[in-house]
Amino acid sequence: MNTLINYVLDFVFPRRCCVCGVALNRSENHICISCAIDIPVTNLHRVPFNRVEQLFAGHVRMERASALFYYHKQSPYSSILHDLKYRNTPQLGEFIAKKLSVRLQLDGFFHDIDYIIPIPLHYTKESERGYNQSLYISKGISDTSGIPIIRNTLIAKEAHDTQTHKHRNERWQNTRDIFDVKHSEQINGKHILLVDDVITTGATMISAAKTITESATDVKISALSLALAND
Repeated sequence: MNTLINYVLDFVFPRRCCVCGVALNRSENHICISCAIDIPVTNLHRVPFNRVEQLFAGHVRMERASALFYYHKQSPYSSILHDLKYRNTPQLGEFIAKKLSVRLQLDGFFHDIDYIIPIPLHYTKESERGYNQSLYISKGISDTSGIPIIRNTLIAKEAHDTQTHKHRNERWQNTRDIFDVKHSEQINGKHILLVDDVITTGATMISAAKTITESATDVKISALSLALAND
């Protein structure tokens, strides 16, 4: 009976690919097979001192860093981030992150990492949106890697404006001193993976990483984002 109901619902209210808009078949979720095959994965985790790691150089030490796919504003794949952040589809981030992080798992990117910490939103912004998209991305990565998520350590103590239309210097100013660490004893001596939705200049990740390294002892940091801006 449930299968019949699902077929009827798909006929009346067809689920559509978040990238190209084509109607999805029963075996597809969020993204059609064609768009999933063509998603511009970075594979930067296989590149020594890659583009993401270079963003952090001279600011904060990162054990390793990468992003799962490239995007630019004109690309149809930018709709993944837009839907994830503004169209109330947090499960999309979890689904894409779970699928794309498999290759990182196979290549050993997650080796020796103890905890995943999603970049937090200030409570006012999370309340307005209804969820933290970075948490859902972290859930997908956690499902693949088996690494637990902790949420009560890194706190956004100040709300900051969206980074979307800001220039490089404005991004740095916008993310300065916006985080705090609670219960640092949880992460003393641990290797932390910071997870965010998109990296452009790296300003948000750097601010979070600096806050953690200044608050906890013998902590190591790595970073992973769902997307890397490629404009």
